Amino acid sequence: MSRADRLLRAIAGETVDTTPIWIMRQAGRYLPEYRATRAKAGSFLDLCKTPELACEVTIQPVDRIGVDAAILFSDILIPIEKMGVPLSFPAEGPRLEPVRDRAGIDALRIPDADAEMPYVMEAIRLVRRALDGKVPLIGFSGAPFTLMTYVVEGQTSKQFAETKRLMFTAPDAAHALLAKLSDTVIAYLTAQIRAGAQVVQLFDSWVGQLAPEDFRVFALPYVKKIIAAIKPLGVPIIYFANDGAALLRDAATCGADVLGLDWRLPLDEARRMTGDAITLQGNLDPCVLFSPVAEIERRAADILRRAGDRLHVFNLGHGILPPTPPEHAQALVEIVHRLGARPAAK
Repeated sequence: MSRADRLLRAIAGETVDTTPIWIMRQAGRYLPEYRATRAKAGSFLDLCKTPELACEVTIQPVDRIGVDAAILFSDILIPIEKMGVPLSFPAEGPRLEPVRDRAGIDALRIPDADAEMPYVMEAIRLVRRALDGKVPLIGFSGAPFTLMTYVVEGQTSKQFAETKRLMFTAPDAAHALLAKLSDTVIAYLTAQIRAGAQVVQLFDSWVGQLAPEDFRVFALPYVKKIIAAIKPLGVPIIYFANDGAALLRDAATCGADVLGLDWRLPLDEARRMTGDAITLQGNLDPCVLFSPVAEIERRAADILRRAGDRLHVFNLGHGILPPTPPEHAQALVEIVHRLGARPAAK
């Protein structure tokens, strides 16, 4: 068995030769190749919107560290800009013009993904051709609640006070925004799949800020809506709820094929909470990659032991950090493939 179908077979619960691994933010600043390509692009947004360069950085970690999938290089805020929210990426992180009232929400559009974000779809087509079947390509989007936090806060946040103010003082407006975001994500992921994405992941980076009751009201219904809409397209769907240990039982009902886990809950405990029918993805603390290789191996071995033989995709519990030595990421991939090997697999 080759890398070409290892991830897809593992997600489906089929026997694989070894545990597949990919790494969130694997195409990023920890790689010198990425930094060189970024210098050619100019701004971060220019890199996202130049298909040839986005293709180049998407493929870099496949060649450099040997992961079992490519994930499209882009950003979760790309479709938000096309909804009518001005977006920039200064050094301190993304900045948007906040939308915090019903009039502003009503003014937002649901963009035509193919017509208004053609650079994303062209990047997907270029990546698929360049990969030539070597590994599958993962497309992605932000999940509605996480996207709402950026629209309402205008940036990343610690307390998400404006987002929760909208939820708790104007719930109808919050639901109107979430509904528009859901329809945007459905159109966006549908276009990615039709362009050639073979797996898609929903990133809910800030959903861990919600109490379980609020997750069930303001996040889960919209995730379910998206998954139900794109499921007939026939590609596996991953839902990653960051900092979501308290939400896991509910998250397991969303309809995704895979649940991504952060590092805050041991994988075998997560399995007991979610049952045996869903693939789990994760869940090494990204900072472990700063450790000596022997410690990386010890931690990876523990996760593999807790995962058992099937229904597991190895990943970090969040995106790889820029100071990570590339050779440590490469070592992790080698360790997972070696320790996760199943010699009897055909």
